[in-house]
Amino acid sequence: MKFEPPKENINEAREILITVYEALKERGYNPINQMIGYILSGDPTYVTSYNNARSLVRKLERDELIEELLRSYLENENNEENNRK
Repeated sequence: MKFEPPKENINEAREILITVYEALKERGYNPINQMIGYILSGDPTYVTSYNNARSLVRKLERDELIEELLRSYLENENNEENNRK
């Protein structure tokens, strides 16, 4: 079975992750820890409501967020590996 999300969901997930990260950072939270808490538990209170971050992050399924995180990480690793060659 092959899973391919619609392209617009990829861009939306990326934008939401960036917005949520910035909102958490601006409010003085550790954004990585808070986002991990949300992804693992599904509890939206891990995400601040500042700048509408909580509502935004709830627009997507958690698996969509994980997919975007993994895609971004692997693309970055691949780019770094190519730069070392």
